[in-house]
Amino acid sequence: MAKQPSRGMTTQTQANTEVGNIKKRSALPLYQQIKSDVRNKIDSNQWLPGQQLPSENVLVEKLGVSRMTIHRALRELTNEGLLNRVHGIGTFVATPPRHASLIRLQNIAEEVQQSGSEYRCSVLKQKYVQVKTTDAIEMGVSEGTLLCHLKVVHFQDDVAIQLEDRLIHPDYIPEFDSTDFTLRTATDYLVSLFKPDEMEHIVRAVVPGKRTARVLAIEPNDPCIELTRRTWKDNRVVTRVVLTYPGSRYDLRERYLTEEFSKK
Repeated sequence: MAKQPSRGMTTQTQANTEVGNIKKRSALPLYQQIKSDVRNKIDSNQWLPGQQLPSENVLVEKLGVSRMTIHRALRELTNEGLLNRVHGIGTFVATPPRHASLIRLQNIAEEVQQSGSEYRCSVLKQKYVQVKTTDAIEMGVSEGTLLCHLKVVHFQDDVAIQLEDRLIHPDYIPEFDSTDFTLRTATDYLVSLFKPDEMEHIVRAVVPGKRTARVLAIEPNDPCIELTRRTWKDNRVVTRVVLTYPGSRYDLRERYLTEEFSKK
């Protein structure tokens, strides 16, 4: 689980993050006044990325409004990408979201480190499993085939940014059991073993559910981006991975030449 944020998520003193007074007789709803005040402070750089906001209890007492009002304002600002709510820790001014490639294979450890942040990961599952019908079809094997199952959560500055759930054909990763995936990502390791012939990407907007939300330290109803990627070599599916990103912490982006689309 996520620990106290560090570096890119440095906790600041509460004195620097006071929300201004609100006008209870204004025609503008209270939650919108709070949103406007928070947004203005972020836009004017009074509040910087990684700075922690006062708790909901503190805001309720200071502003004299209901907890529901505070919760709605912070929830909507989080959905808009301005705040980052880390379950069990607090609410922070969001850092600009990271960009995941929709097409290219990227090593998430290198991405995080190149941005000047600290990377770490936690292996939740690393074992051989006999796949059931749906997974067998996706991997192009018979039901009951023994495949490698790897489940890892990746962190940037101790904040979870990606849950990786991967199946791998054991023929292509003979040292699966003995590989330490906290030292080397599966993507980096697999790319060193073979060059893929073909890849398929499917992107969905999903609600994470309780287990995934707990791993990513988000609320169960927080929107997430799910990228499913299958990779082929010699007409065989080598690996299928489902990557789940908290929507407020990541986006998917790709830039490419359009020559092929303009050819007659």
